[in-house]
Amino acid sequence: MSLNRRELLGGAAALTTAGLLPRVAFAADAIKLGSILDKSGPFDAYGKPMDMATRLAVAEINEAGGLLGREVEIIAYDTQSDMALYSQYGQQLTRQDKVDVVHGGILSASREAIRQTMRKSKTLYFYNVLYEGGVCDRNIFINGVTPAQQVEALVPYAMNNSGKKVYILAADYNYGQITARWIEKFVRDNGGEVVGTDFFPLDVSDFGSTIAKVQTAAPDLVIAPLVGGAHLSFFRQWAAVSMKDKIALASTTLGVGNEHKVLTPEEGNGIMCAYNYSQELDTPENAAFKERWAAMFDGDQSMHEIAVSHYHGLHTWAEGVRKAGTIDRDAVIEALETGISITGPGARSPSTPRPTTRCWTCI
Repeated sequence: MSLNRRELLGGAAALTTAGLLPRVAFAADAIKLGSILDKSGPFDAYGKPMDMATRLAVAEINEAGGLLGREVEIIAYDTQSDMALYSQYGQQLTRQDKVDVVHGGILSASREAIRQTMRKSKTLYFYNVLYEGGVCDRNIFINGVTPAQQVEALVPYAMNNSGKKVYILAADYNYGQITARWIEKFVRDNGGEVVGTDFFPLDVSDFGSTIAKVQTAAPDLVIAPLVGGAHLSFFRQWAAVSMKDKIALASTTLGVGNEHKVLTPEEGNGIMCAYNYSQELDTPENAAFKERWAAMFDGDQSMHEIAVSHYHGLHTWAEGVRKAGTIDRDAVIEALETGISITGPGARSPSTPRPTTRCWTCI
């Protein structure tokens, strides 16, 4: 499904009605922003708030005067958590819709399903989710944290609060596999030992035998880069057999899609995480952001870490266009590469100057 201009302006009108933003007149030709997200399917808990973040950010951009005097129009597709639809809609956005930029993708697998299309079509692409690192196409900008950034903070903290023996449970695709390697590195760097590592396909929901293996290995700490609703079962089963109070637990993913709100306090309390956004941040920027979000979405407060990262990515792109003074892809890339920062609900979000061959996979 696509969000047409009438629907977009309806969302902007909601903000105007709430008295938050003024009305603006635009030139006739809109800047086309492609959005491709899982708004339904197994990963919609991630995708729906990201879609809402897209609509809020674009409404704010438009009500502040748009970009270069032009309205930003969203053309959005729901992939239903189907990787084949990511490929199909990626081609439609670039070939039929002829968008100026694409923001989207949640799992690394979805990013890879559309990345080649974005590169071949020379379409500027923003992937705004925490990921495993290593994507070096010049036309793609990643706005989420990498394991090198997140795990470096989480591992020493978790080990200092538990012990040196670590067991890793990770999703069995590139994010989980590469994150597990970074965890191993930082465990070693902090004088620890990895006593076991297991990987799980995204549809696995029975962790009984795995929990038994962990009990036998007797680690001080379990770190779990697990992904999606099926993997959420691990945290429930871990608490159900009273392991949560016996072996410390940390995660690089629990909570990025509001998973912690699905767990009971007995299941979730005490799990250690490290993220770049929390709804509880006590800053004027976060308070204002939550107020605007609630005004646009009827009191909803479902924003989560990757939705806010997505919101930051949209405003970073807009700032790049303003600095470039044009929507031309190469000019916007050059502007972004100079180092652009915005202040959002997650505090200041920098875009570090980068060489075109920058990679993040060296461990």
